[in-house]
Amino acid sequence: MIGKVSGRIDYRGEDHVLIDVRGVGYIVYCSDRTLATLPGPGEAVALYTDLLVREDLMQLFGFPTLVEKEWHRLLMGVQGIGAKASLAILGALGADGVSRAIALGDIAAIKAAKGVGPKTAQRVVIELKDKAPGVMAMAGSLPEAMGEVPAMPDDVIEAAEPAAKPAKAPKPRVRTSAAAQSDALSALANLGYAPAEAASAVAQAAQDAPEAETSALIRAALKLLAPKG
Repeated sequence: MIGKVSGRIDYRGEDHVLIDVRGVGYIVYCSDRTLATLPGPGEAVALYTDLLVREDLMQLFGFPTLVEKEWHRLLMGVQGIGAKASLAILGALGADGVSRAIALGDIAAIKAAKGVGPKTAQRVVIELKDKAPGVMAMAGSLPEAMGEVPAMPDDVIEAAEPAAKPAKAPKPRVRTSAAAQSDALSALANLGYAPAEAASAVAQAAQDAPEAETSALIRAALKLLAPKG
């Protein structure tokens, strides 16, 4: 699996770029939104990637953030959503917009993407609504996930020496209740909820489940904020 590509842009196409990584060129397909943010030929770039493998085809798809890559992976699991439709949705809404539309059940927003019909948009919302809190929590726990991947320094791109032996990965940090509540509040604010009502819902959710992680708090708060009918 090729999870990330760092190099220099050789050329840009209508729906892809060719990235030169130490003499090897990788064709990476991107959404219109991502392509618009990329630098010109000869400039350094880094993209998180997802590799699609079929019997007669291998394609790399590139994303500026881990959150957007995760949404692509989830969207591709929905019946009727292929790579082209997934990139169309992400290109139209961006990672934050997809999180907001799916969490709020905004079928119209998903349907606005080119080539996505009403039934497919409805299926996306229904199948992925429970996944939204987890992705939103991921955005809060990964600082690099909410911004563009920084361009790699020249010495990293050009270096020929083998990389040093990586250190052991640190043990995952357990998020405190306060940190989880803060991330949940931030996620709800991104969805457009007023600070007061978001804070009230998160506080109630935290009171009901003091040890809940961020994704569980978001899910519980969304249920409290859902219209009663």
